[in-house]
Amino acid sequence: MAKLLSCVLGPRLYKIYRERDSERAPASVPETPTAVTAPHSSSWDTYYQPRALEKHADSILALASVFWSISYYSSPFAFFYLYRKGYLSLSKVVPFSHYAGTLLLLLAGVACLRGIGRWTNPQYRQFITILEATHRNQSSENKLANYNFDFRSWPVDFHWEEPSSRKESRGGPSRRGVALLRPEPLHRGTADTLLNRVKKLPCQITSYLVAHTLGRRMLYPGSVYLLQKALMPVLLQGQARLVEECNGRRAKLLACDGNEIDTMFVDRRGTAEPQGQKLVICCEGNAGFYEVGCVSTPLEAGYSVLGWNHPGFAGSTGVPFPQNEANAMDVVVQFAIHRLGFQPQDIIIYAWSIGGFTATWAAMSYPDVSAMILDASFDDLVPLALKVMPDSWRGLVTRTVRQHLNLNNAEQLCRYQGPVLLIRRTKDEIITTTVPEDIMSNRGNDLLLKLLQHRYPRVMAEEGLRVVRQWLEASSQLEEASIYSRWEVEEDWCLSVLRSYQAEHGPDFPWSVGEDMSADGRRQLALFLARKHLHNFEATHCTPLPAQNFQMPWHL
Repeated sequence: MAKLLSCVLGPRLYKIYRERDSERAPASVPETPTAVTAPHSSSWDTYYQPRALEKHADSILALASVFWSISYYSSPFAFFYLYRKGYLSLSKVVPFSHYAGTLLLLLAGVACLRGIGRWTNPQYRQFITILEATHRNQSSENKLANYNFDFRSWPVDFHWEEPSSRKESRGGPSRRGVALLRPEPLHRGTADTLLNRVKKLPCQITSYLVAHTLGRRMLYPGSVYLLQKALMPVLLQGQARLVEECNGRRAKLLACDGNEIDTMFVDRRGTAEPQGQKLVICCEGNAGFYEVGCVSTPLEAGYSVLGWNHPGFAGSTGVPFPQNEANAMDVVVQFAIHRLGFQPQDIIIYAWSIGGFTATWAAMSYPDVSAMILDASFDDLVPLALKVMPDSWRGLVTRTVRQHLNLNNAEQLCRYQGPVLLIRRTKDEIITTTVPEDIMSNRGNDLLLKLLQHRYPRVMAEEGLRVVRQWLEASSQLEEASIYSRWEVEEDWCLSVLRSYQAEHGPDFPWSVGEDMSADGRRQLALFLARKHLHNFEATHCTPLPAQNFQMPWHL
């Protein structure tokens, strides 16, 4: 009876990954590059055959969960309609509660029938035995990795408070979360009196409601349950590919805010590829998941890769607000350093689109990381939010973003001292503020300009800023080369100037190089630095980045 109850209450099992023992590689030695990338390796069988009773019961319960999600999102409109029609009176509500109770009992019966179907299936009984043993003493952890099931039941593999990770760190996060850069007040110099606070209260309440209802779901559509339900087959297929073909290892990390973060690690340190010694931590976009996201680019390039899902995405819990995002990124980096054994100098942060926020936060908070690559990212969320909202909402949108959804990528990026590469999509339709053809409205331009102005303020004076803007207007490689040759940029001279300054003054930014330089010299240096920090990729926003375009940032 205990086993039957476990089957009734147990998680849904999606797939079983079985590796033949005779062909199993040692756990400490990852597969060779050929075996890692070979499609549909013959050493694996992916299968799980639920009995008819379990299969049909699962379908009914899944349909019920979809209806519940639709009811949840439409509940304000439904309540308003019922109120107008007079259906919220006690005489109407009592019969409705009877119907709801009957429906819940029927669903409970369906769940029991599903449990009976699982109990008659030896595959599920074996799985639930391993899961219970793992929760008791962590003794069957390796066997559990052969199963893909509801991640809520996966045991925690790494805790943010583990002594090995926090004992030597200075000023680690509290339970409230890690430190974020806070925006400046909208009205500086205004006395913060009780009267002013009362006057601001309606606006603050409105901003809070907008951010926690419409705003968050527009900014992170991947957190919407219905979208995740529609993508479930694709996500399961992508996870199977990472496990079967790339020998990926899944893990659950517990962040300081209590959110559970779903991660996938592919280890290439035992291969012949030198880049396998480097770990690329991938930060996905607002509707991206590591199962089908940007992790494929560094994987194809031969790097070790750690992918993770935003809070509220797939197996990760919580909601993707900036504080939760930073908390998640913090525990991911700690996991990479203290559990996976990578030094910060061997870690590269790679982000696509909105993932630039967590990437720049990690680079700011862990300044020893090797490098950062930002693909199709932006400097600040406010201009992009204003683009999609009515002009009459300008004040509300600005206030809501600054107070609740402040993705200040450029500000965080300027706190990082290491090598940076920006990849600009020349046909980007998402992070442009006008039309994709207007390449100067791409907010990646502003990210580059703010970075260069912070690091090289003397070079990026009036002449340097003007010539870099001209270079950014180029929409093709031919136009770029034409501008570069027009100003006769001597790369050897630029390198010698920068190396001489670094040898004399040290590597820390900002630099005062260019202070006593001619206008022509500043133009050359500005163009040289812009070309080293930004590469163009002729594609739209969602086109996967080819492995050959995944290059390490330039550094002296």
